[in-house]
Amino acid sequence: MTKLDDLRPSPNALAEYYSRFAVGERLLLTGHSHQAWPDVAETGMLEAFADAARDVDAKWDRALEKADELRWGFRALLGDPHGEYALGASTHDLVLRFLSAMELPRKPRLVTTAGEFHTLRRQLTRLEEEGVEVVRVPLDPVTTLAERVAAEVDDRTAAVLVSAVLFETSRLVPGLAHLADACRSRSIELVVDAYHALGVVPFALHDLGLTNAWVLGGGYKYLQLGEGNCFLRLPAHAQELRPVITGWYAEFGALADEHRPRAVAYAAGGDRFAGATYDPTSHYRAVAVQRFFAEHGLTDEFLRQVSQHQVGLLAEEFDRLGLPEDVITRDRETPLGMIGGFLSLRCRDAGGLQAALAARGVHTDSRGEYLRFGPAPYLSDVQLETAMATLGQIVRG
Repeated sequence: MTKLDDLRPSPNALAEYYSRFAVGERLLLTGHSHQAWPDVAETGMLEAFADAARDVDAKWDRALEKADELRWGFRALLGDPHGEYALGASTHDLVLRFLSAMELPRKPRLVTTAGEFHTLRRQLTRLEEEGVEVVRVPLDPVTTLAERVAAEVDDRTAAVLVSAVLFETSRLVPGLAHLADACRSRSIELVVDAYHALGVVPFALHDLGLTNAWVLGGGYKYLQLGEGNCFLRLPAHAQELRPVITGWYAEFGALADEHRPRAVAYAAGGDRFAGATYDPTSHYRAVAVQRFFAEHGLTDEFLRQVSQHQVGLLAEEFDRLGLPEDVITRDRETPLGMIGGFLSLRCRDAGGLQAALAARGVHTDSRGEYLRFGPAPYLSDVQLETAMATLGQIVRG
């Protein structure tokens, strides 16, 4: 099993398993977006090709087994062994199916925050143009965000859509259980985007009071599963809903509705929100990586320990630089335990600094006024220190 002390030297003990991405030789600090894949990911993709070449159309039996194993991995991650999970190529696919199941003509109001990721930001803005009322609650102060969102719900509200970790600043959003209670008391659907939590912040949804919530997530970021591996966790009452946007995979095992004998029928469980024919290669890759994580003891609790060490180290190294606050600074009021998987720096020119870092071999990214340093468990302390020292050299000119 991997230990934290194994990850500090350069290269660290995990780096050898990521040889295809050459993580020991590169400063890849986009870990909150696209983490490197372990070498076994390639093995999973080759297995998908081999199954297709051998079995042709009969490959789908094997592919569906991979999909089921992937679901079990997500259930374990959320501490939700009996949960139902719909799979999708992107969170946007899944959000569309969810929204299509809402009775927006009767309850034409959606409540969200001013800091949601582009999937929600763009789609909700477009719905707003078509007459849906969208309430965007300001982020600050984050400590009261969930409470302020809860105060906005009313009898015209169909759903509330919020993040567990804010994608620009890495701030954890406290009080989601209170928000869940407020939604449940009014029969309002709550969707929690856990994408920036999974793999760096343990997310046992029952302990968090989110049993009746929808949870949106995927493996493109910290879980190292690559593209095409997103999920929507369904609460039990989802079996009463009929998404308008529905694929033919939702017909598999479909049950006739005795109250709607001529209506379109839906399958039970997560397949109720299924799409249509997809590329199963992503699931083969994901299952190979999930098995790799299990083999090396990369549990969510251990990954949280690693992440907190790495983000804390980056913050310490940044503070040691003593750079001008009007050029670049960070939030020093939020305790480390309330930060997700990356260090967010507020900059005068975040995009320019990102480009300058990339020119020197330090790969970060930026969102608006924020420059984001995203470590990963295959990076060493020396690599993190080198990356931050490079930022200091650039800012000082």
